[in-house]
Amino acid sequence: MLINCVAYGEGHKLSDIPTDDIDQWLHKPGCFVWVALKDASEAELRQMQSEFDLHELALEDALNGHQRPKVEEYGDTLFVVMKMPALASDPPPSPGPNSLNDEDPWRLGEVAVFVGENFVLSSRRQSEPGFLGVRARCEREPEHLKRGAGFVLYALMDEVVDRYFPLIERLETELEAIEARIFDRGQARSHIERLYILKQRAAVVRHAVAPLLEVAGKLHGGRVPTVCQQSQEYFRDVHDHLVRINTALDGIRETIATAIQVNLSMVTIEESEVTKRLAAWAAIFAVSTALAGIWGMNFEYMPELHWPWGYPMALGIIALSGGVLFWRFRRAGWL
Repeated sequence: MLINCVAYGEGHKLSDIPTDDIDQWLHKPGCFVWVALKDASEAELRQMQSEFDLHELALEDALNGHQRPKVEEYGDTLFVVMKMPALASDPPPSPGPNSLNDEDPWRLGEVAVFVGENFVLSSRRQSEPGFLGVRARCEREPEHLKRGAGFVLYALMDEVVDRYFPLIERLETELEAIEARIFDRGQARSHIERLYILKQRAAVVRHAVAPLLEVAGKLHGGRVPTVCQQSQEYFRDVHDHLVRINTALDGIRETIATAIQVNLSMVTIEESEVTKRLAAWAAIFAVSTALAGIWGMNFEYMPELHWPWGYPMALGIIALSGGVLFWRFRRAGWL
């Protein structure tokens, strides 16, 4: 679906144009065309291929989707794929006890961007919200928009990267909520389950961020594609943001691993406590059973069997031995 198709010149919006007129504007000096598509059909992308002379392999990747974040050069055209958080702009929910059991709202959409000397084509899949804010921002900064299609690519990348920060904050919030209750008795197994969910989410973000960090590194310093040469300092800023995100993810993963180890230790300690209680009660009843077994043999020459107070004495000894053992185990913390 076509979102918009706009021609720009000297940093200013010139006109909204129909896609059939793209070729006319591409040949005007100092102009470039910015086309935005959402969940584009094959027919729409084939039309864009004809208008912008896109490489067949790049178009195939845009059509099929499910690509790893990457940057590829096809002659003078740059092809960039990014994973974009679909709902990262939503405020994180309060970290209630069941917040991780709710339906997972995290979905990573995909953005394919074709950039040439005089055009930008962005095609996003399964991604909300869109890039209308990016277009408005660029139009408010004509002094930067003069840099051409390279600056538009920076603005798109910057928007995608900024949408990862709420995800990082949400991971940290959930992790802090678990840590605050990590020593609650009887909750260790529940915490481990929640921590593994967080670990999976952190892995999803990392798999999107780490390759994008490599992409941003290729767009500043050293050999840089021609279309990006005038905006290298901006791509360096995006790279710095990605380094911060990646560092935060490393910290989150380490904290999750530590928390899982602590919770596993808590499970072991709780199981040890149960084992000690069972062993203590087993010892108490073992002594009582042993004494009852001795007096229950009814041998003829057991003098206490003929004592008038033999039965109460036996019960008293059994109760006293059990009480003494209970007191000792209680002092030792086993009961």
